[in-house]
Amino acid sequence: MPDPFVTTEGFFFAMYRNLLLYLFILLIIAGCMPADNRSANHQSTLPEQDTSEQVVIPPGDTISIAAVGDIMLGTSYPDRSTLPRDSGKNSFKPVLAHLQDADITFGNLEGVLLDTGAAADFKLHQRSKAYLFRMPESYGGLLKEAGFDLISLGNNHSNDFGPAGRKSTMRILDSLQIANAGLRSKPTAILKVKDITVGFCAFSPNSQTLSLLDLPNAAKIISELKQQTDIVIVSFHGGGEGTEFEHVTRKNESYKGENRGDVYAFAHNAIDAGADVVLGHGPHLTRAVELYNKRFIAYSMGNFCTYRGVNTTGLCGLAPLLKLKINKKGEFACAQIIATRQIYPKGIHIDTANRVIKRIKALSASDFPESNLNISNNGAITLSR
Repeated sequence: MPDPFVTTEGFFFAMYRNLLLYLFILLIIAGCMPADNRSANHQSTLPEQDTSEQVVIPPGDTISIAAVGDIMLGTSYPDRSTLPRDSGKNSFKPVLAHLQDADITFGNLEGVLLDTGAAADFKLHQRSKAYLFRMPESYGGLLKEAGFDLISLGNNHSNDFGPAGRKSTMRILDSLQIANAGLRSKPTAILKVKDITVGFCAFSPNSQTLSLLDLPNAAKIISELKQQTDIVIVSFHGGGEGTEFEHVTRKNESYKGENRGDVYAFAHNAIDAGADVVLGHGPHLTRAVELYNKRFIAYSMGNFCTYRGVNTTGLCGLAPLLKLKINKKGEFACAQIIATRQIYPKGIHIDTANRVIKRIKALSASDFPESNLNISNNGAITLSR
C-alpha cells in the first residue's frame, strides 16, 4: 500500500513543477503586452499553436508586423487649402514609436503622390461632389520617415488622377524602397525580412486594380506568389462604407450601386490559396478580426491618418494600430491593438479610453463567435484555451 504522506523528494518536485508552469504562463502573457508595459531589457516570448500543446517561441523566431488602415495626408485638389499647415510633418508623430518598432510596417495609401495633374474624367462624373486625393510627391518621404515599408495601392482612390497619378505614386515609392502593389500594372511585391522572403499583393473592386471580385484569379495570384516566398501578406479594400456596414455579413456587399465584394469569402479564399495574413480596409471604420486556419484576418482597420475629405466623426474617427506577431510558418502568435483616434484638426493621437479596442472586441464576438481569439480590455489578442 503506498505511503499516504508526501515524501520530501515529492514535495520539492511538485514545487519545482509548479514554478516552471508559473514562469511559462508569465512568458506567454508578457509576449503580447504593449512595449510600454514591459521592461526594456525583457525578451518577450509568444505562444504557437502548432499542436494542441502550447510551446514558447523565442523572439527571433517571429516576424512583427505593424498594420494600419487608410492613410490620406491631405489633398492638393482642387487647391492647397486642404493640405495640413505643417506640410504633414507631424502627421504620425504620436504613433511613431509603434510604427517604427516592427519588422514590417503596412498601410493603405488612399490617393496618389502627384504634384500637378488633371483628375480622371470618369471620377469627376461619379458624384455630385468629387472626393479626389492628390498628395504632394514630397509626402512620400513622410511615409518613409514614419517607418512604412509596405503600401497597398489597391483601392478606389489610386486612379483619381489617371495613369499619371498611378505612375508617379509607384515611381516615388520605389525610389524610397517602399514595397507597393495592388495595381494591374504592379500586382505583387516581394521583400526580405530577416531571413524570410515575404510576398505581398492587394485587391479591390475598382478599375486598374487587382479584382477583389474574381476569387479564382485572386487564388491563382496568391498561390503563385506563395511558391516564390515563405510568407504572403494579402491586403484588400472592400465592403460597404459607413456605420451601417460595421458588421461582416458573410455575403456580397454593395455601396451606392457598386459591388464591393464578399470580404469574408475573399479572406478565406486568400488563406486557402496560401495567404498567411489578410489585412482589410475600405469601410472607413473598424471591423472584426478573425483567426482562420491559424492565420490572422483584420476585416477593416478604418481611417488611420486621414487629414481632410474623410469623415472622422464618431466611430469613423477610431482606428487600431495592430502590432501583429506571426511565426516563420505564417501562423498567428499574438497581437496587440494600439487604440488611436482622429479629431480634426488635431489629427491622430493615442486614445487612452481604448474605444476602438472595445468595438473590435464586441464586433469579433458578435461576427465570429467560433473564432478562438481572446481580446483583452487593454487590446492584447491571444489564442483562447
